[in-house]
Amino acid sequence: MVGLSFPKRNRLLSRPEFLACYDGGRRLNSRHFIAYVLPHEHGSWRLGLAVTRKVGSAVRRNRIKRVLREYFRLHQHELSELMDIVVVPKRHVDASSLDLRQVEAELTPMLVRAGLLASEACASREGCRRGAAQGGG
Repeated sequence: MVGLSFPKRNRLLSRPEFLACYDGGRRLNSRHFIAYVLPHEHGSWRLGLAVTRKVGSAVRRNRIKRVLREYFRLHQHELSELMDIVVVPKRHVDASSLDLRQVEAELTPMLVRAGLLASEACASREGCRRGAAQGGG
């Protein structure tokens, strides 16, 4: 059985780690999200979420973070190793209507194009085809 936990070793925790991604990483855009991706030498991929107060109240920010963490938790075995990823939602993200399907439709094609996610992950998902058709990246 494959574990689907989201351990601490897969999280960016300190400000210098975030700044390194912003300064030296590759920037990827979708309709509602910006992702910064930086290769590193550590043991596995790591995720950082930067959800600012511009997005809304604490309730809205926490919902966005929860849905994004769930996406990466479910796709962790498809991600390329040795990458730091920082995801920043854009201001106009509607947290009340944001769900896993919408996040998957935007992030999966974007990560496949960047080479971070296996293309087979996208081929079997309806959201990928829909996200690619909308030009979500």
